[in-house]
Amino acid sequence: MMGRPVLVLSQNMKRESGRKVQTGNINAAKTIADVIRTCLGPRAMMKVCIVFLATILLYVNNLTSIFYVQHPAAKSMIEISRTQDEEVGDGTTSVVILGGEMLSVAEQFLEQQIHPTVIIGAYRQALDDMLGILKDISVPVDVNSREMMIKIINSTINTKALSRWSSLACNIALDAVRTVELDENGRKEIDIKKYAKVEKTEIEITRGEDFARILQMEEEYIQQMCEDIIRLKPDLIFTEKGISDLAQHYLMKANISAIRRVKKSDNNRIARACGARIASRTDELREEYVGTGAGLFEVKKIGDEYFTFITECKDPKACTILLRGASKEILAEVERNLQDAMQVCRNVLLDPHLLPGGGAVEMAVSHRLTERSRAFTGVEQWPYRAVAQALEVIPRTLIQNCGASTIRVITSLRAKHTQEGTTTWGVNGETGNLTDMEELGIWEPLAVKAQTYKTAVETAILLLRIDDIVSGHKKKKDEQAGPDMGGQGAE
Repeated sequence: MMGRPVLVLSQNMKRESGRKVQTGNINAAKTIADVIRTCLGPRAMMKVCIVFLATILLYVNNLTSIFYVQHPAAKSMIEISRTQDEEVGDGTTSVVILGGEMLSVAEQFLEQQIHPTVIIGAYRQALDDMLGILKDISVPVDVNSREMMIKIINSTINTKALSRWSSLACNIALDAVRTVELDENGRKEIDIKKYAKVEKTEIEITRGEDFARILQMEEEYIQQMCEDIIRLKPDLIFTEKGISDLAQHYLMKANISAIRRVKKSDNNRIARACGARIASRTDELREEYVGTGAGLFEVKKIGDEYFTFITECKDPKACTILLRGASKEILAEVERNLQDAMQVCRNVLLDPHLLPGGGAVEMAVSHRLTERSRAFTGVEQWPYRAVAQALEVIPRTLIQNCGASTIRVITSLRAKHTQEGTTTWGVNGETGNLTDMEELGIWEPLAVKAQTYKTAVETAILLLRIDDIVSGHKKKKDEQAGPDMGGQGAE
């Protein structure tokens, strides 16, 4: 009775365990990394997925959904890479490629019967050392230098679809982040959450005269609400709800403009930009609730749509970016690129340290990890050194994507980083030649690179710890019902 528990699985369930599971996880991760690999760098390729005879243009963030339900390891990699995108806004491609390479180099150790715990321990030690090395080779940046900030943001946009309008996009991203930046007690805040009060009432009508009385009560209530607003003498009001014709009549007589059905998020930005406060009821309105920071209100027609503009604000802490495009797909891609640019700008403002791009930092970290691995005496030195080898996948991929000689260039870059003062040397993603990233102006925020390494290594560790998978599928309705439609025994 005190023996080992017995697991009874349904006929629809399938269980795999041991080395087969670990090999399957590694193969799934390698498959994703191989597909995503060509999406890195300025010479990145695009992907086309044909689903149900419909051709859809997919970029790296969308492409990963193809493998979403195919394998548990693939699902884990995508979920973690999406976390990377949410936290720092960039580096998703590098996370997938690095994560796949970390698992790929671990496969040989599993075949040599090295326990996954030993590999994981070496990976964690390597991650700690990598983060320390990143801080050592990072350089501080003057966030007040607009020219430098534009160069940093341009490094992000230059490899995306928005690169054609990089100058405009960089300035928009920087101005937007600077506008919403709020310094309180030494901490920089960007977002403010607002709460809305919701009230619901129900009414029952049994007689005709009751309906007339209700209409009268409604008119009196609307008049009272308008009087509460008019008492403060505003020029413009915004509401998340609708405005009846009667209310518009009273407000128009008082020379007050009104904008209705404003989104809650837009309402919060408007209040922040104008210095106003949002009230749930008109009887709660006070003089100090009126925002006096707005300078100009106007309605413009752009294309076939009308847009409301509030400009010339005294100290706006919110803004709106208006995008126009030929199609929804183009607008969606431009929006993603612009979001990445703003996230990078935000990360630099919060942590003003930079690292050289073009695979230079990966090669520098790889060289230092290789040097430190010689101090290890146990079997952990081999997985530790494998992490250093895995980091070279980034410059190697950049070389491959621009059609240069991979062996010749990667060997030259490896030799270059053995010299003193060559930390900033990397691969020119356009030509495939070795270039000083400082002269080329290619930089990456320290926060983005550190999060990329953390996510990639933690992804590999997570999948290496899995040694048992139980999977199943639902029966179709006709199989559940059976030929006699009895449905018994379907479970």
